[in-house]
Amino acid sequence: MPKSIWLLIIGMAINVTGASLVWPLNTIYIHDFLGRSLSFAGLVLMLNQGSAIIGNLVGGTIYDKWGGFRSVITGLCISVTSAFLLVAYHSTYSYMMLLMVIGFGSGLVKPAMYAMAGSIWPDGGRKPFNAMYVAQNLGVALGASLGGFIASQSFTLIFLVNGIFYLSFFLLALTTYRRLEGRSVDDGYMYSSVTDYESTIHHKRHFIALLILCSGFVLCWIGYVQWQSTLSSYTQELGISLSHYSILWTINGFLIVSLQPIVKFVVAKMRDEKRQIITGIVIFMISYAVVTQAEQFSGFAAAMVILTIGEVLVWPAVPTLAHRLAPKGRTGFYQGFVNSTGTAGRMLGPLLGGVIVDYFGMNPLFVVIILLYIVAIGSTLLFHRFSQKNLAYNQDVGEFHQS
Repeated sequence: MPKSIWLLIIGMAINVTGASLVWPLNTIYIHDFLGRSLSFAGLVLMLNQGSAIIGNLVGGTIYDKWGGFRSVITGLCISVTSAFLLVAYHSTYSYMMLLMVIGFGSGLVKPAMYAMAGSIWPDGGRKPFNAMYVAQNLGVALGASLGGFIASQSFTLIFLVNGIFYLSFFLLALTTYRRLEGRSVDDGYMYSSVTDYESTIHHKRHFIALLILCSGFVLCWIGYVQWQSTLSSYTQELGISLSHYSILWTINGFLIVSLQPIVKFVVAKMRDEKRQIITGIVIFMISYAVVTQAEQFSGFAAAMVILTIGEVLVWPAVPTLAHRLAPKGRTGFYQGFVNSTGTAGRMLGPLLGGVIVDYFGMNPLFVVIILLYIVAIGSTLLFHRFSQKNLAYNQDVGEFHQS
């Protein structure tokens, strides 16, 4: 692995560790501490993720025009400022507004990080994206393990520590990421905006394939994000403590890191991202089947183990395919689009889940999630069929070509 990739890995891990102190507890803070409904909590998280979608698209465009350094630094300046303001102002509406600003700042950073990883290590195939994914989840494990303990002391302290992590990442990026600039920016056409790009794209079939792929990706995230929203509150109703709920995410992060040798072997045997994604989605469905029967911490822990096995197959596969589909000079836009669709799932999921639970209960929510996963399997099959019919894929070099 190139040494420059390690700088991105360290930065991603620091960034996500800080964020993971907060995001698993968002619904609990809004619902239990601010006294708002689950529907309102879903609305707040939807606004946060909606801002992140805008940030993803803007960040991808900035990357393609001016490089990853400016995109990352701009996003971190916004996130650091907002995070420290949150320490002093975290009543209902100030919390909602600052969460939106943090979402936009974070959205600027993520596509640039993925695009830089793919461009720095173009011969790595899925490896640079898997490395970024593992770094993210190492951060989740560290942050979540600390989050429950800190929250039991003070939510204000969580906001402070989150700001310190953002500041640490900012200093790392400011001092080291500029040197990555020359290695990470693709040569290619430059477009004045996303709209201009879409109207003049030379590889329309590749973009259509990306749309099909991402339609299933967003549905998978709608189901997955329930663990961070409705299920977090549901565990509280069952008498599972905050510290135990945080342990679930520690399990998640630990397994993602420790399972990598096995994942590498399994993925090599599959040799096909379609099978990889579909297998992962089926495993997602099994995890929710376990959740429907869970009443104690052990049941949720077992479901989390199963969920994690599914996500290590699905999440790295999508940005890998997007990188292969991207025309030269449009790596940032394609990664921004993938991140924006994932963010859309995280935006819609809490609101949809909150409304269903408030009006119908938990069991109908589980049924809806299973149905969404079935549709996601269908979209993955459609992507594979479209790719075979309209795009030629060279397995040796890992690239799509117009047919």
